[in-house]
Amino acid sequence: MQQRKARPEVSPPARQTVELAGLRRRLASLVYEGLLLLGVLALTFMVPLLIIGIGTHYTPGGGLLWAYIFAVLGGYFLWYWRRGGQTLAMQTWKLRLVDVEGKPVPLGQACVRYTLAWPSICFFGVGLVWAVLDRDRQFLHDRLAGTRIVLLNT
Repeated sequence: MQQRKARPEVSPPARQTVELAGLRRRLASLVYEGLLLLGVLALTFMVPLLIIGIGTHYTPGGGLLWAYIFAVLGGYFLWYWRRGGQTLAMQTWKLRLVDVEGKPVPLGQACVRYTLAWPSICFFGVGLVWAVLDRDRQFLHDRLAGTRIVLLNT
């Protein structure tokens, strides 16, 4: 009789365990982010529009201005999220944006999160209030986009 060699059992790869950031820390980071965005918008929005307005006496319409703000802020967030998962405020508060497996967020998923964050915040903060009811205390746009904000240990 031939003896069969026992095959070693292959276990599925272990999920990376990360500590989800607390709600207070994420809200504090959000407030700080808002202050930083005032500077970003002053540099990329107000200054160019003042120069255009003074030089040409032209002011773009409201819809075009909102589209410009959406694009400028999208560029800011997507650039930082793809370059290490942290905006300037997130670096200060030791937070990082990851997917549900704890890996860096791909560009498409970051775009979905950014787009969903607008109604989540602008409709009376309903997406932020959602975190009080959510089992993991995640914002609604994070839950829908499949992302998480985690606390860094370092």
